[in-house]
Amino acid sequence: MEIFLLALFTVAIAEIGDKTQFITLTLSARFRRPWPVFWGVFVASAANHGLAAVAGMWVSRLLPDHVIAWIVGLGFLAMAAWTLQGDHEGERPPAVSVRGAFFTTFVLFFLMEMGDKTQVATAALAANFETVAWVVAGSTLGMVVANAPAIWIGHRYATRIPARLMQRLSAGIFAFIGIWVLIVAFWNHAGA
Repeated sequence: MEIFLLALFTVAIAEIGDKTQFITLTLSARFRRPWPVFWGVFVASAANHGLAAVAGMWVSRLLPDHVIAWIVGLGFLAMAAWTLQGDHEGERPPAVSVRGAFFTTFVLFFLMEMGDKTQVATAALAANFETVAWVVAGSTLGMVVANAPAIWIGHRYATRIPARLMQRLSAGIFAFIGIWVLIVAFWNHAGA
């Protein structure tokens, strides 16, 4: 259960202010059908993070535990720096097909999550804890928790929340987690 909560918290924080939230908000506003957009986000997140977790598990079997711990800690510090940088201001989402809110959301969300910090975090957590199910369940729910407001009420309040404040808060949390993981890895390796 702790792994589930860590994955949920990590991914939900990483997703705040991400480009996929902008895509979710845009699709919800365009289709004016929140439930198909919601389910598109959910299914795309589960599929994308499932692949990431399996890849993370595969890597964890190739490398020793202390190396994985250092990679995870440094990865969280990199995500902190990445979050501070933010997404590029001028980026616009690709043109949206009108074939259906669910299918369009699923495809766009799945593709835009490839290589994203939430996918990297999911792979790192799966590698560190050597479990797929709890990590994918937590990371998928984290994506839903972060994107649900963008689907239903985010478009109404998006201009009132300072994006830079959210980026700094997210980056601080990632830096804290990264430093904590590195300290534990150092402590465990020094004691061995």
